[in-house]
Amino acid sequence: MQLGALIFPTEYSIGPAELAKAMEERGLEALLFPEHTHIPASRRSPYPSGGELPREYSHTLDPFVACTAAAMATTRLRVGTGIALVVERDPILLAKEVASVDLISGGRFDFGIGAGWNREEMSNHGTDPRTRFALMEERVEAMRAIWTSDEASYQGRFVNFERIWSWPKPVQKPHPPILLGGSGTTIVERAARYADAWMPISRTTPEQILETAPKLERACADRGRSPLPIYLYGARFDAEMLKAYAATPLERLYFWLPSAGADTILPLLDKIAGYRSVLDD
Repeated sequence: MQLGALIFPTEYSIGPAELAKAMEERGLEALLFPEHTHIPASRRSPYPSGGELPREYSHTLDPFVACTAAAMATTRLRVGTGIALVVERDPILLAKEVASVDLISGGRFDFGIGAGWNREEMSNHGTDPRTRFALMEERVEAMRAIWTSDEASYQGRFVNFERIWSWPKPVQKPHPPILLGGSGTTIVERAARYADAWMPISRTTPEQILETAPKLERACADRGRSPLPIYLYGARFDAEMLKAYAATPLERLYFWLPSAGADTILPLLDKIAGYRSVLDD
């Protein structure tokens, strides 16, 4: 099982380059950066984990800038968004950002995506929260057309453009893997339609993964697709829980790091690396 981490990079936390280099030195495989363009001060949308929204949500760096810094400091570590809020980004610009980071990293970019939970945030971008999942799917389809065609066109309900040129194209073919974050009743069908991996959140139990994995495999088979890899987003520092996850089809664990300095983060990276012995037992 591969081991990775995710962190909200901020002006007061360890830098993306320093973190990435330290992860690669410890043999860890992957690093993700979350995204919030801003946090509306109204705070009407409740924090999904309950309680007060952590400070880092409104202080986080742009994830593509962070990914570029991390990629430049490493040679093997996979870097990615976890998650990019596709419903808050123009798909033509987003396609170029993804392709650019994939090129600069030498094909080490993972495109983690989601539709988001903060309704006021997405509304400030002109997105109707009620149609955000359909919008996200169209934007992914449109980006796929840009990545794979020299002259791309797309006509949909939300996205429309005709005969555009856009380079660079991604190094990974046909494009960087799309890691669909989320859970719920529709995640299996959505992942089978347009994702390259399913990334359930940390609240998803080992039992839920064992229950959902066969459904996802069947949904993919119905579309003539191979089973999708499953990555856990936000694994906890809990050895017993990790043993339970090791008995599931999970292929990668992303541990959630606090937005803190190197003195706090580096010992946690050592702890993650040490979990290999737990998972190998």
